[in-house]
Amino acid sequence: MIAGISSLSYVFRSTIEDEAEADTKPLDFFSRALDLDRRNHHEAAVMAATPDLLFGLRNSFYLGAYQAAINSSDIPNLPADDALERDVLVHRSYIALGSYQLVINEIDSSAPTALQAVKLLALYLSENKAAISSLQEWFSHAEISNNPILRLIAGTIYMYEQDYNEALKHTNSGGSMELHALNVQIFIKMHRSDYAEKQLKIMQQIDEDHTLTQLANAWLDLAMGGSKVQEAYLIFQDFSEKYQMTGTILNGKAVCCMHMNRFDEAESLLLEALNKDAKDAETLANLAVCSLHLGKPSSRYLNQLKLSHPDHMLVRCLASAEDNFDRAVQSIA
Repeated sequence: MIAGISSLSYVFRSTIEDEAEADTKPLDFFSRALDLDRRNHHEAAVMAATPDLLFGLRNSFYLGAYQAAINSSDIPNLPADDALERDVLVHRSYIALGSYQLVINEIDSSAPTALQAVKLLALYLSENKAAISSLQEWFSHAEISNNPILRLIAGTIYMYEQDYNEALKHTNSGGSMELHALNVQIFIKMHRSDYAEKQLKIMQQIDEDHTLTQLANAWLDLAMGGSKVQEAYLIFQDFSEKYQMTGTILNGKAVCCMHMNRFDEAESLLLEALNKDAKDAETLANLAVCSLHLGKPSSRYLNQLKLSHPDHMLVRCLASAEDNFDRAVQSIA
């Protein structure tokens, strides 16, 4: 999730075989957190019995329909807690659309901690690296350090920094479905599908049909590969039949198709996603990879990616490969 839940890139897929090379450092703090999450199950079930006024807005955000989330945010007579969650989701939607400065300008110093955390994410993504120092300072204050949105933003920022153990220090105790889902993403990036699977089971115990549970299930299915890829495809197919088609859903289906060597179908899905957002990083990255598999030129998509998202993982990997090649050539010259 840039500001929410991340899209998928075919080039970053994880497999069970990858785990042989993974960091096998024991994650004892996560194991302890599993018991805490199970104790939260009853409370979540009670909350589920009450009307959820933010379901539509929240669901749009999770599935990447950010403008739809913003457009549906005018909900009257919200309780104070729901109004704050609404404001957090709206500002995170603006971040996902690249409107960092709007968020920075709208959230002032008197805003609640949750909104201040969202502003910090906007600052970080606008290349204000001082945001990390501010984040560390905030966690020195016990009265706000356990705020779930602050912990979610911290986990997101440290995941971008590829400091996964630091990210888990803030997310491992759970407390919300988004934190659980972020844990799944982090463990997959660490090539620890065993821990990701344990986290998914907790989500399934809380709400098996929750959109984030289904998304996390699809991510893990893709990471495990093999016959699981078809199951992931069916999850994204179900989303496409129930909800507005978004870049997140289209990229999910396309990545599944590429795993199943259905590159023509993947290309069609990705071009549809490109029509929705010509600068989306995951769409451009996936199109570049898909084009290579189809024997088509990929330079245009790669150049677009380099211009609009110079810090994207694919751009970094290509730059590193080019540097290694140049050094190898010089060594034998």
